[in-house]
Amino acid sequence: MRASFRFHDCVARRFSRLSIVAVAGFLLVTSAAAGQRGPARRGRAAFSPRAAFATAADFDGGFQFCRIVFRTDRNGDGNGWNVDWPRADANLSIRLSELTRVPVSMDGENEPKHLLVRLTDAELSHCPFVMMTEPGGAFFDDQEAAGLRSYLLKGGFLWADDFWGEHAWTFWEGQLRKVLPSAAYPIIDVPLDHPIFHEMMRVDHIPQIPAIDFWEGMRSTSERGADSAVPHVRAINDEHGRVMVLMTHNTDFGDAYEREGDDHEYFERFSVPGYAFGVNTVLYAMTH
Repeated sequence: MRASFRFHDCVARRFSRLSIVAVAGFLLVTSAAAGQRGPARRGRAAFSPRAAFATAADFDGGFQFCRIVFRTDRNGDGNGWNVDWPRADANLSIRLSELTRVPVSMDGENEPKHLLVRLTDAELSHCPFVMMTEPGGAFFDDQEAAGLRSYLLKGGFLWADDFWGEHAWTFWEGQLRKVLPSAAYPIIDVPLDHPIFHEMMRVDHIPQIPAIDFWEGMRSTSERGADSAVPHVRAINDEHGRVMVLMTHNTDFGDAYEREGDDHEYFERFSVPGYAFGVNTVLYAMTH
């Protein structure tokens, strides 16, 4: 599988390192100039989502945001696979195309061709990068766990984002251990000097990004109070030290992408550092 991902390398390496200040200026200018670029950037009600499950024909050599569709367990803590979909998927893809030379696959309407995949789909093996949101409620059966394990050990990369508090973490870790047992695959806290924090943009802290509705109502960033006060970037590495599972706990990068066009203050405070980390993460996934 890993060989099928390498076509990105020659493109993804052709970027210069930028400061978040420079990125902020660029994003503000492009957002204003493009009028938030059509439906992918406007309010939630203006976007008509189309569920497009991946097929072999979809993979045309460009980057595609692949989102995992999973079942939710009532004993967990999460609202399902489609939180932040589809605008987060489209907006991160657009920003990746603007900030790097990575080719992003577009549909006939010149919108990013993001895809949905199940853990048992053969098409999963074509995705160099997959994302899950609110994994604190996810449930994996044996087949799904085996599919994810095979994907990761063959070179895949999973980003699990937007789960808050200890119950959500504990439930997610229990599902993850069906995939990668703890004895062989410990979970680590990713240090700030890791390449994922400065693959392209320099990210010098872990941003705690709240959902926009929480921020506008509470003017606070910890959605579960003291139980989620500290944001974490954690990972499981493969035997070569490559991150194959990235977990952003007590923070919501997906909302930074989904809601970037809804509130200017939220955009400046949360979407800018969110994109810096997100673009770094995609580049890391495609080049390691």
